[in-house]
Formats: sequence, structure tokens, C-alpha cells
Amino acid sequence: MRITNSMIMTNADSNINGVKIILDKTNTQMTTQKKIDRPSEDPVIAVRSLRFSTSLAKINQFYEKNIPDAESWLEVTETSLVNMRDTVRNIHTLSNQGANDTLTQDDRKTILSQLKKLQEQLYDSGNSDYAGRTVFTGYRTNKTLTFMSDEAKTSYDITEKHNANDALETYRYYSGDVKAPSTKADINSTTNTPSTYVETEFSRMRLGYDEINFKDTTSAATPTPLIANKGTIAIGKVETPTKGNIYFTQKQADGTVKDYATPPTAVTVYDDEKSWEDASTSTPKVKEIKDGEMVFIKSTGELLMNDDLSAKLKADNVDIRTDYSKTGFEDGELRPEYYYDSVMTSDKGTATNIEYQKYDTIGKEIKYDINYTVAANQELSVNLEASDIFDSSLIQDMKDMISSVSDAIAAYDKVDKLKGMKTEVQFQDPATQANLDKWISSASREMDFANSNLQKIFNKEIGRSKTYEDKLSLSLTDLGCRADQLSMTKKQMSDQQETIEDLQSKNDDYDLSEVALKYTAAYTAYKSSLTAAGKLGDMTLLNYL
Repeated sequence: MRITNSMIMTNADSNINGVKIILDKTNTQMTTQKKIDRPSEDPVIAVRSLRFSTSLAKINQFYEKNIPDAESWLEVTETSLVNMRDTVRNIHTLSNQGANDTLTQDDRKTILSQLKKLQEQLYDSGNSDYAGRTVFTGYRTNKTLTFMSDEAKTSYDITEKHNANDALETYRYYSGDVKAPSTKADINSTTNTPSTYVETEFSRMRLGYDEINFKDTTSAATPTPLIANKGTIAIGKVETPTKGNIYFTQKQADGTVKDYATPPTAVTVYDDEKSWEDASTSTPKVKEIKDGEMVFIKSTGELLMNDDLSAKLKADNVDIRTDYSKTGFEDGELRPEYYYDSVMTSDKGTATNIEYQKYDTIGKEIKYDINYTVAANQELSVNLEASDIFDSSLIQDMKDMISSVSDAIAAYDKVDKLKGMKTEVQFQDPATQANLDKWISSASREMDFANSNLQKIFNKEIGRSKTYEDKLSLSLTDLGCRADQLSMTKKQMSDQQETIEDLQSKNDDYDLSEVALKYTAAYTAYKSSLTAAGKLGDMTLLNYL
């Protein structure tokens, strides 16, 4: 085959262009340190790189976003729980102090002030939030656990379910409040005489709220509050609901729930304890309950009965369901939807019907978890609901303690006032002094009862507060286990991230020293090609002469 000069020049040009392509490619590789610039250059590397990028994107979402967010949520929750536990421990300390029978009036006032502050601290801790989302309210993170202001026109229909063995407790009630005189005429009055202070004991079940109304459910569509000072509520039947708002049920051997065969005969409703006492036909008037019947006090939210009925309900393991309405909530009160089945019927005076379900049809509590995906096919629940930590009984206990201390302070002040009156000049005549002694005797009896009641309530709270503390400690342990699990997952995600980044680097990246050598070789070949091509241009016949 004859090789012409034209062929030689064409081949030289082709070789120069080929070396330039290699030079450009290696230059790009050295600049980007990537093996390929386009998928078409190496489809295998491109597909593998895409898979690594997808996996790494998922891991980065877990490791850099979800896990840190979950960690922060758990940290805020833990801080709040620790604060709550510290508050409950302080309540325990105050309970020990309050149970002391050597308290001075200043001691009582100090305890009262501290109890009110601790009550506020409980509310504040319960409303803790992370990035504007409350941590104890389940999925409703845009709502606080408690009402943040007085809402006089807000209304709920509330259903509470209690077991007699858990809910019924013995509590003391007092009749014959002493109305201390202020004038000489009052002291010596024959109509206004010192009261006979009487102590009685009943079994009670506390509802979550006070200042409540029962509803007349004769017409379920349009329930109306029972507003009479004294009214009677018929016992309702769950199987065939008619008029009535208190239902007594019993779980059968086969697991079914039936109406209790021998419920109380009646429930009498009073506005307050004073109305209950005034209804007495005894002399002196005394707070009393007929055998087999119950009393409900709307102002305090208490269902009361004699010990015999209480023992019977406990022995039969009876469940008590109470349906009632409440209009008006104070700043700091718990929102019903976090603890009970309820329907908001009015939101700050605006008619509405928003139903909240806390329990399913078989009475099992519905959990509203907040889950974070922290790894592939792995979710972690980061929230604790308020009902998991403490229930309204803690708030009611605080109210009982505050009330008992307030009553004791008032009783001691009453005695001090009467004793002070004995030293005043205007009351020095024998008849007035003798009558003052009677008033002081009656007030002192009230004072002794108030002090005794204070000690008994605080003694009871010593054990209760320890139970609350244990529940909080258990919640903290549960939270710690979740944090440990999250920490392990975080370590796994970190390891996976490092591994995939290393594999992707080996798949996508060129070693700089290696590509530099390739570039140098390509550049040398390019220069040589240009030199050789230049010499081809000098080849004429004169070179052979």
C-alpha cells in the first residue's frame, strides 16, 4: 500500500486531536477529582453513584435533621419532668411540715404561700414547649395543657370513668361554722349563739373539676344544666340511657360490661356544702347522707356516700361513669380533652361541637404518639402525654391542702380575734366576758378540728406525693431508655454515613496523584504529537538530495 504525505498528515492530525481529548478529560478529572463528568462516560459508575447518593440523602435526613430534632424534644421533656419531680418533692417536704402539730400561724401562712407557688410551677412545667410545640399534649402541639387565662364562657360536656376501688376515699367534713361576733350586742345575742362544731366522715369520689353542672338528659339533643339549689338525679343505665348522668357498671366474667344490679337509690345534688348542711333536719344541723343514697356537691365536684355503700361498691368492683357539663375555666386548669372523653360545646362563648376521644369503646386509653423516623423502618416515639405523668388528682390534692391550710389560718385568726376582744374595755362586764368565753370555746373547737384536719390531709399527702414522684421517676426512666435508643441509632447512622461516603468517594473520586500522572502523560504525548507533526511539514524532495 502506498503511503502518501496526505495520509501521514491526516493521521498526525487525528492523533493530535485524540491526545487533546485525553488531555481535556484528564484536566477535567484533575479539576473536579471525579472519574466521570457525564453518565455516558461510564454507566456502571453513574448508576452506582446514584444509588450511593440516594442512600446518603436518606441517612443525612435521619442523622442531620430527624435525630437532632428528636434529641431536642427529649431534652426539653426531660427538663420538664425533672422540674415536675422537684416540685412534687417540695410538696412532699411541705406535707411533712404541715403534718407537724407544732405549727405557728406564720408557719401556716408560709406553707400556704409555698403551696400556691408550687401549684403554678406544676402548670408551667406542664405547658413546656419545644420550638413552640407543647410536649405533653400529644399530637395537638399547638395547644397548651392548661387554660392560659380565665375563660368564663368556654363549655365542655365531660365524661369521667372511675373504679370504686381506686377513686373512693374517706374524707372529713365539718358542720357548724362559727360566725364570730364583732359587737357587744352580737356577743350577748340570744339568737346568734356559738355553733356546735361537728365532724363527720364520708367516702368521696372527686371529679377532675369543681363548679360543674349536671345535665338533664331527658332530651339528649338539648341538654340543660341542673341549676336548682337542691335536685335529684336518677341513676342512669348504660344499656338503655334515659334521664340521668351517673352510671354504675360492672365487668362480667366473660369480659362484657353490664349495668350494676343494685346501684344507689338516688343522688341528691347541692350547689355547695352550705346548702347541703342547711338541708339537714337534725338539731344541730349536720352534713348527712341517707343509707344507700349519695350526695353530689357541684362547687367542689365531689360524689359522697356512707362507708357501707362505699364498701359494697368496692367489694363488687363497680365502675362509676359520670357525665356532666362545665362552663367557665380558670387560668391554670387542665384542658379536659387531655384526660377525658369530652365535647367542647362553646369556645369562649361561640357555639361549637368538637369531640375529643381519650378512650376507645372498651375503655382503653388512646395514645397520641409523636413519632420520628430515625432510621430506615425505625420510628421512635418522643412524646409523653400529660395523662402518663400525672392526673387531675394531684391538682385536686393541692386544692385540698390549700383549702385546709386556709381554713386553719382562718380558725386561728378567729380565736385570736375573740381572745383580743376579751381584753378590750367595752367587753369587760361579767356577762359579756362569760359569753365571750363560750364563743372562744366554740371557736377553739373549730380551730382544733381545722388543725387536726390539716394534719390528716398532709399526712395522707406524704404517701400520695411519693406515689406521684415514683410515677415521674418511672417516666424519666422511660424517657432515658428512649434517649439511649436514640443515641445508639445516632451512632449507627454516623457509621453508615461514613461508610457510604467512603464507598461513594471510591466510586466517584479520582486520587489526585493518580490523575496528575495521567495528565502529565497526556500533556507529554500532546507536546510530542505537536513536535512530530511540525517535523512532517519540513519533509520535501530537498531533504533527499
